Amino acid sequence: MLGRAMAAAGLTGVLGAHRLADLPGGGTLALVSGLLGLASWGMWRAGRRAAGRLGVAGRRIDPAGPVEESGSGPARGFVLLRVAILCLLSAWAGFVLTVWCAQARLDQTLADGNVDRVSRVTLRVDSLPRLQPDQLAFEAVVLDARPGGVPERIRVRWPAGGWRGPYAPARPPDPPFPEVRPGQVWRMALVLRPVRAAQNLHAFDYEAHAFAAGIRAQGTVRGAPEWLRDEDWAGLSVVAGRARHAVRVAMAPYLENLRYGPVLRALAIGDQDGVDDADWTVFNRTGITHLVSISGSHITLLAGAGALAVSALWRRLRWRGRCLAERWPARRAGAVAALLVAWLYCLLAGWGVPARRTFMMLAVVAGAQALQLRISGSRVLALAAVAVVATDPWSVLAGGFWLSFLAVAVLLAVGARAQAVVESGAAARADPAQGTSGNAVQPAPGPERRRDRWLRGLKLAARLQWAVTWALAPLLAWTFHEVSLISPLTNAYAIPVIELLVTPLSLLLAAVALAPGLEPVAAGLSWLAHGALSLMMWPTEWLAALPAWPVPAGPAWVYALAMAGVAVALWPGGGHGAAALVGWKRGGHRAASFWMALCGRHRAWAWMALLPMLLWPQDSPGEGEWDLHALDVGQGSALLVRTARHTLLFDAGARHARDADEGARTIVPALKALGVRRLDALVVSHADLDHAGGVRSALAAVPVVQAFSSFDLEPWLNAETRKLGAEHTPLPQAAVPCRFGDRWRMDGVEFEFLWPLDVRARRTGVEANAGSCVLRVRGAHHSVLLTGDIELRTEMALVERGLTPVDVVVAAHHGSRTSSSAAFVDTVATRHVIFQAGAWNRHGHPDAAVLDRWHRSGSALWRTDVQGGVNARSRGTGLTMYSVLESSRRYWHGRRP
Repeated sequence: MLGRAMAAAGLTGVLGAHRLADLPGGGTLALVSGLLGLASWGMWRAGRRAAGRLGVAGRRIDPAGPVEESGSGPARGFVLLRVAILCLLSAWAGFVLTVWCAQARLDQTLADGNVDRVSRVTLRVDSLPRLQPDQLAFEAVVLDARPGGVPERIRVRWPAGGWRGPYAPARPPDPPFPEVRPGQVWRMALVLRPVRAAQNLHAFDYEAHAFAAGIRAQGTVRGAPEWLRDEDWAGLSVVAGRARHAVRVAMAPYLENLRYGPVLRALAIGDQDGVDDADWTVFNRTGITHLVSISGSHITLLAGAGALAVSALWRRLRWRGRCLAERWPARRAGAVAALLVAWLYCLLAGWGVPARRTFMMLAVVAGAQALQLRISGSRVLALAAVAVVATDPWSVLAGGFWLSFLAVAVLLAVGARAQAVVESGAAARADPAQGTSGNAVQPAPGPERRRDRWLRGLKLAARLQWAVTWALAPLLAWTFHEVSLISPLTNAYAIPVIELLVTPLSLLLAAVALAPGLEPVAAGLSWLAHGALSLMMWPTEWLAALPAWPVPAGPAWVYALAMAGVAVALWPGGGHGAAALVGWKRGGHRAASFWMALCGRHRAWAWMALLPMLLWPQDSPGEGEWDLHALDVGQGSALLVRTARHTLLFDAGARHARDADEGARTIVPALKALGVRRLDALVVSHADLDHAGGVRSALAAVPVVQAFSSFDLEPWLNAETRKLGAEHTPLPQAAVPCRFGDRWRMDGVEFEFLWPLDVRARRTGVEANAGSCVLRVRGAHHSVLLTGDIELRTEMALVERGLTPVDVVVAAHHGSRTSSSAAFVDTVATRHVIFQAGAWNRHGHPDAAVLDRWHRSGSALWRTDVQGGVNARSRGTGLTMYSVLESSRRYWHGRRP
């Protein structure tokens, strides 16, 4: 247990380092390391002297083994002290390693003088390019840059010229993009910026993802890049990338125009480029995402096939009159072959976290096989985790790390119990006259025994699926804020279809497509694989339409309690099963007494620990109170106002492309995290796409009771449906214009429209901004003003009509210089002003003069481009303002403009 405890402690140290907002300096680390070393040495010496005086220090004590009754108290105390010291040192080692690696990566920073400016960069393509009809993207290593100050590793976006708007279908450039492959060296003119992404509560942190991949800047191509040369053998990543590129090109003719062609390619080489967003939604809602990517089971399947083939061949080959198996055991040769096959396939699949975990586990097993060591499943898992984290300290930031290791742990635990049951059943069925040693010849199995084996296999598969589903439920609820109730059913038929049929056919297709003259065979394989996948997806899409169990974001202890309850409920065979799994020896069962008490006959009560997570209520304001969430949607506007039992959405962010808008990207995940199942009111201030672009996605995700707008919303949505080529137009239950004087109350909070005076069917340009809906929200304690894109003339009209002071103002038109007049600023006399704008936006919002005007008025300034999402809470105890980035900042969140 000592090694596993040290591994867990080291992992805790790594996680602690990743929670820091700022990294400690080298001097601090050296000082703390010295003090910790001295303290550990002193504690060790003191413990040995105390144990020596009691006559137990001279004996070798195995922390994982039994303790003799004689002097057991002092001996146990010394063992615990030694374990505590070693675990503390392991945690500190993990902490120091992570800080050292993170600081080295932070030093790779884009110089201030290069931000949002053109740089001349010579680079080498270092990843498989992501090719779309109107752009391609890839990761690159910078070889030279003018001016200097460019990080070593960047992400490059090469767009096609002639952008035709967010509704236009993607069109290949004319002339087309040149073929870009890993290892190519290009000279490009790039507009470079630091990696920036939206920061919202309970949302995916893309900046952490990019930092973990070593990406420290992103560039957009300007002009015509120049190809210089090929460096095919520049490194292992380049070689693997070129191999993946060759397979992708070879498979392309056979997957073209196939509905699930990109999924087949993802199963073969881990290239998920082109998989439709709607398919990912289906995979996530049905819990089969792990099956349509390169997972550990795929790698293990291929490695196992390689091991069986090499072992069989090894037993038949001879060298100088002797069988090779006599010189070196066939099992060892098979283990080495499995490891080699797994390593090559992991490189071909992109070396993701599940692939690394599987390879490290196979390496541990192969090493134990070569050294003839018996090693328990938990030790294999612990060593694999240490190896993965030591080579990549940021792997713990990926959800796949925890899902992957947890799933394997559950399979080991449940499988160990099932194996014990099978063995005990086989012993009980042995002929008593012949003994139970198993040496006597047993009769040939009959039909009934075959049927029993099939039933046992089905029961084991069902038990494993049930265990994995509920073991992963807390982590999936933490990430996606819902629990799929149909996951066991979909996995029951999807696992055998994909693992035993679709994946092998995809791998065969990749191999055959590379061989010349086998085009008919490749076409047949693609038809078979796609047909099997299409048949599997037919019921899966229907099941995905069923509702999932919503899980609003709750405190961390709720998910920890759920995981502990699942562990107790699923742990095999009480404490003795735990001891068997982790490999405790002789008297080690005494250490499992705690688990034996929990995992007894009443352990089914442990399922009750899931109830707080599944039934956690959404955090709502009280009567007369409100919450405001100014979401970080880039250059756009989206604001959520929540009262005790109702929710209002004011604007819905921008539309970026036909299949990309802030409604689906930001608003819908925020509603899930907050536990909002419907919108009681939707206000679309005006028809500009940076305010109305996400309306369609919001309407499609949740029902909307009442919509307000300064234009005719239904014809606008119908026109957008035609532009997108969609089949259905989601509509609210009722829609009316927003008009001056209209007001209503929800949960003691008054909502009142202050503008516009009249409603027109269509406004464009400046007229649309002037006609924006202006909404005032007044609770029992505080008020907030939502202004849309109104400009100076509208502001003056509001002042003349008796505008009163408010506590929070969302600055009009993203802080444009054509708004926030001095008279308006003085009249509202607000304590806090929020600017919703995008970093480095082309309009220059918010304007410097506007910021200065608000600052001189005494208002506190809040900016989504600098601070991420901004939240306000109106309570009887006061008004609380906080930003997402400042409340959850990590060291990888770089400086803001």
